[in-house]
Amino acid sequence: MKNVLLLLFAMVTITSAPAQTKAAGVTLPNSVTFEGEKLALNGVGVREKFWMDMYAGALYLDKKNADANGIINGNQPMAIKLHMVSNLITSDKMIDAVDEGFENATGGKTSGISSEIAQFKSYFSEEIQKGDIFDMVYLPKEGVKVYKNNKLLGTIPGKEFKKGLFGIWLSDKPADKDLKEAMLGKS
Repeated sequence: MKNVLLLLFAMVTITSAPAQTKAAGVTLPNSVTFEGEKLALNGVGVREKFWMDMYAGALYLDKKNADANGIINGNQPMAIKLHMVSNLITSDKMIDAVDEGFENATGGKTSGISSEIAQFKSYFSEEIQKGDIFDMVYLPKEGVKVYKNNKLLGTIPGKEFKKGLFGIWLSDKPADKDLKEAMLGKS
């Protein structure tokens, strides 16, 4: 009887995958659903600056993918979740980081999406606090929907904007190379 119970416990432990993943002391879901689109966690990591954790970042896709360029250029639903874990991130610092990120992701070619970038930056005008969660969800027929703490801030149409936005974390000049590798499921 004891062996049967041990076997059952082992089977349950092996077959039940955790529904959440931890990074930087916060828990992130292994799947998310936005407007009927279910997306699975591709990878999660931590944005660090000067050896301090700034935010946990997670990439959600319709299927696993480690090809950064394929994801950036892809036209399927996808999302990036940022969970702030530091009080050091201010609105001004986030806006500066967004500017730098778009410059790096596009090789300095932001003029075609400058109004979209301005709209995106406006979503960071309210003070950012530790514990805030931002979701940037790309839906091909609508564009990028931006949420803060599950509240829709707005939608920015256009695949070119989406490419630049996802490039902030996944381009050849990402915000954080270790975070990029983690989001791609490579670490």
